[in-house]
Amino acid sequence: MQRDNSPQPFSYYLPAIVILIALGGGGLYYTLNHLLPTVGPRWLFYFCLLLLGAGLFIPLAWFLNLRFPSNPPAGPHIVIRQAVWFGVFAALLAWLQIGRVLTLPLAVIMGAAIFLIEFLIRMWERSRWKPDQAA
Repeated sequence: MQRDNSPQPFSYYLPAIVILIALGGGGLYYTLNHLLPTVGPRWLFYFCLLLLGAGLFIPLAWFLNLRFPSNPPAGPHIVIRQAVWFGVFAALLAWLQIGRVLTLPLAVIMGAAIFLIEFLIRMWERSRWKPDQAA
């Protein structure tokens, strides 16, 4: 079994990808086709969109972390966290678009803010990382 911070093979993420896409896509289908747009179903719509966005982004987050390795290496919790950030971004864009306040500069600023938050979290993790001592 690999350590938590070592790169995992893509097959490690397949169950999470399938579950997130199935729950998010199925929930979106049900919400859009069978429910009225009241307060509860709208929150369900955003939640399902977050799940679907995270499930769709896991392969890209895995590939980017594999292509651009960092020190310490990105473990599974980092890949999942980055995918969830993308899901939050997608749900936030949908929320602003439904309210008719989404603009391209606002979307770019929000994307940059989420990227900055993730960058600062990774910087904090790097400052706390202690490599294994070779005997």
